[in-house]
Amino acid sequence: MADDFDLESLVHLEQTFFDSGHADGFEHGRIHGLIEGRALGREKGFEIWEELGFYEGFANTWLKIYTNQGRSEERAVHHIKHLLELISQFPSVNPSSQPTPSTPEVDISKLQAQIRSRYKAVCASLGVRPSMRAADITDAADESELQTHQGKKRQVWKLEDDAKRPTMQGLSF
Repeated sequence: MADDFDLESLVHLEQTFFDSGHADGFEHGRIHGLIEGRALGREKGFEIWEELGFYEGFANTWLKIYTNQGRSEERAVHHIKHLLELISQFPSVNPSSQPTPSTPEVDISKLQAQIRSRYKAVCASLGVRPSMRAADITDAADESELQTHQGKKRQVWKLEDDAKRPTMQGLSF
């Protein structure tokens, strides 16, 4: 019986268990990495398309306003058309790993930065504040943004007179 036991196999026992555990962990990590990568890709893709959709809707709205007013030769219209052209160049499908001559490789980060810059140029030429969220009157960088040409502060919402406001005297908590 002593002849059946191989003492040489015990020398590399720790390495054998390490290799087996590494192979199992690598396979497990690959599967979960694919799952998490897909989820992250969907999330980031949605964020990018939400931003680009906002820019496109904004540009189309202002382009329609300017063309209806017959002001199609202004600088703002040029910026709007260029913004729409950049948005149309943004890929709508996941590119393959090997670019072909018919589909050249697109630097998505660079194109997205160009789109953001052009959006800011459109906003500057229109006199609109560049933001994707609803602006609050307290968000103004300085009070000069809130003033009109006559020097008076612009009022966004009509406020009621203090005399017409209900009082809190009859309420008890």
